[in-house]
Parts: sequence; structure tokens; C-alpha cells
Amino acid sequence: MKGPKFLRYVIPVHLALKENGGAANSGDIIDEVIESLKISEKELAETTSNGQSRVKNQINWARFYMYKAGLIDNTERGIWRLTSEGLEVVLTEKGVYDIFKKAQNKVKKDKEKNTRGKVLFDEDDSIEEEQHSGELLEIIKSLTPKGFERICKRLLTEIGIHDIIITGNPSDQGIDGTGLVKLNDVVSLNIVFQCKRYRDVVSPHHVRDFRGAMQGRGEKGLVISTGRFTKEAKQEANREGVTPIELIDGDRLVELFEKYQLGLKPVTVFEINHDFFKNFN
Repeated sequence: MKGPKFLRYVIPVHLALKENGGAANSGDIIDEVIESLKISEKELAETTSNGQSRVKNQINWARFYMYKAGLIDNTERGIWRLTSEGLEVVLTEKGVYDIFKKAQNKVKKDKEKNTRGKVLFDEDDSIEEEQHSGELLEIIKSLTPKGFERICKRLLTEIGIHDIIITGNPSDQGIDGTGLVKLNDVVSLNIVFQCKRYRDVVSPHHVRDFRGAMQGRGEKGLVISTGRFTKEAKQEANREGVTPIELIDGDRLVELFEKYQLGLKPVTVFEINHDFFKNFN
């Protein structure tokens, strides 16, 4: 496809959003795009200079330019929603490039230009609103194993899990802690969790080993990792007939830190809506 490499993701993002009724969680859309394009584990493992997934970074660039072109609404963080124009448009490869050029004219106003008048653009750069994500994840990865367990306990407490106990003993066979989820005033659910401060992928055997260790100790399992779960690991976590296990990867971890504002200060940024002022001409 003509233009930057990230344009290959515009049509898959558009189709994924349409299939979800026009709006969905950003992480779910990214996973659906990766699945639809059958992107290999090797490609998914590639990172930018700041440690972010190159594939996911490029999908975010595709979303950013769709937003600048008026196809995606950017009013709710973490949710990608098609505008009326986005729902109606039928995208082709030529149409995607035309959208890019249209959006680029808007982006040029806010970006430094080189001597030829083109936007200085590096696909390894993070979108401004996502720049904190890579740094935050690197900070979390740099924690000691005990420090990571403690910060996971803090996060689970914010989420609403009660009676959290960190075990983390070698004899616990990979069980790092337990907790209690209160479903209502009289019914509770025992959970068992594991904190994996990984830089690499988490494979299916890790999930199976954890399930084996948690047998008889809880009704629900939870694995929190700074790494990434393979497709097979996700399938293993939700396999029928066995104890279900919830998976929180590095990207989801960042989303939760954002939601509960752990170690993050929210910043409000305003963008001028020029169409609003046209009504007063």
C-alpha cells in the first residue's frame, strides 16, 4: 500500500469496529486486527526504540490518522468509536491513502516541518497521548520481584479485591497471592493470582502450570504479567472444562494504572473544534 507502513492497518481497524457495532475497547480491536491479519509471534515480538510493540504502535498510528480524518471519535479514552462518516464510508486502498493525505494536512499544523515542507514522521515514535505507556511499563518491569508483587497487591486492592495475602514462597509452586472477590453481600469468590515480571511472551505451559498449582485453592485464577500472552496461552486460559484463568498483560496493566491513576497524573488537553465556530460566521 502506498504511504507509511501503518496504513495497512486502517481497513482492518475499520472493519473490526464495524463488526463490533461501531465501537469497542481499544485493546479488543487491536487483538482482533492482529488475529485477522494472522500476524506472527515473531513480528509481534518486534519493539520500537522505546520498547513498545511495533505492531501495536502502528495500529495506534492508524487509529490516530482515522481520527484526524474524522472517521473515529476521540472523546472517550480507551474506546474507539466510529463517527457517522466512519460508519458510512467504504474504504479502499486508494481511499486509505487519500484519507492519510487529508489527515496529514491537519497534522502538519502541529508538527515540525523539514525544508521540503513535509512532516518529520518516524513510525517508531509514539503518539503523544500514548507516550507515557512505554515509559510506565518499563518502570514496572524494572521493579524487583517483591516490588512487583506489592504493586500488584495495590492494584488489586484498587480494583476491589479483599483480604489479599501475598505468599510468594518457593513452596507455593508459582502462587504469589490469594484474595476474595465479593459478588454480593453473601456470596464471595476465592481467587488465586500469580505476578510474572516478564519481558518476553507467556506461553501456554505457564498457564497450565499455574492452573495445576492453584487446584483446590480457589475458584478463579489470575495471571498478571508485564509481558505478552501468546494466542495459545489465551486459548489455554479459557479452555472449556477447566478452572478459568484471567490474563492481564502489559498493555492491560497500563490501562488499569490509567483507570485507577496509580503513579499517573491526568492531564487535560483541549483541541479546537473549528466546525463549531463556522456556525457563527
